[in-house]
Amino acid sequence: MIDLHCHVLPGIDDGPETIEESLVLARAAAAAGTRVIVATPHVSWHYRNDADTIARLVEELNARLVEQEIALEIQAGAEIAMTRLVDIGAAELPRLRLGAGPWLLVEPPFAPSVKGLDVILLDLQRRGHRIVLAHPERCQAFHRDPEMLQSLVRAGVLTSITAGSFVGRFGSAVNRFALSMAREGIIHNVASDAHDIVRRPPGATEELRAVGLEPLADWLTEEVPAAILSGAEIPPRPAFELPRVEPERRARWWQRRRRR
Repeated sequence: MIDLHCHVLPGIDDGPETIEESLVLARAAAAAGTRVIVATPHVSWHYRNDADTIARLVEELNARLVEQEIALEIQAGAEIAMTRLVDIGAAELPRLRLGAGPWLLVEPPFAPSVKGLDVILLDLQRRGHRIVLAHPERCQAFHRDPEMLQSLVRAGVLTSITAGSFVGRFGSAVNRFALSMAREGIIHNVASDAHDIVRRPPGATEELRAVGLEPLADWLTEEVPAAILSGAEIPPRPAFELPRVEPERRARWWQRRRRR
């Protein structure tokens, strides 16, 4: 798995506080089948991170991973709050892209109504940046206006779903919206959005299996993220129709995992 969205860098946002905690998260990610993590710390009004700081911490963490013999590579990226886009300089913004590609991971606001959300994103795209939306299934504005999200996807915007959304980690409304996106074929990536190993753990395999998306796992967690990081053309989605999964079965699986 290439984990396109993970808060693994120490002391920079609401992820690990120390590099030792980062190593614990990295070790768990590797055990869950992750081979590449894109470090995507928040770049927001609360967390005023910059490309230089992110690059330095990525280098330090990679060095520690080699020392600890953890088979994992960290690449640089960022989760950019949409409200910060107007404040980030033209020279800095490209340095916050995911890996070596042209894609920015943009976090839409959680507010139920955001005026001009689509206009802002499409303007960013016109300026030469490609856009991956971070956890759009948690954006209430898209819940209220799903056609806006569908229109953005038609315009070339990609979506990255948090694996935990499929199993109710963010509530039933988010769960239903994530599954509806899967049925409509407007999901391009599934990432962990991991912050720790308990509340927001790494990995996505069990979540994809739980909702019947395992046949798309390679495309969602390997092929698409690899293309995003390298700047290659996004591979076409394999032919697949999501089967309906009985809600009570999903709930029982999620409860068993929480008890472990």
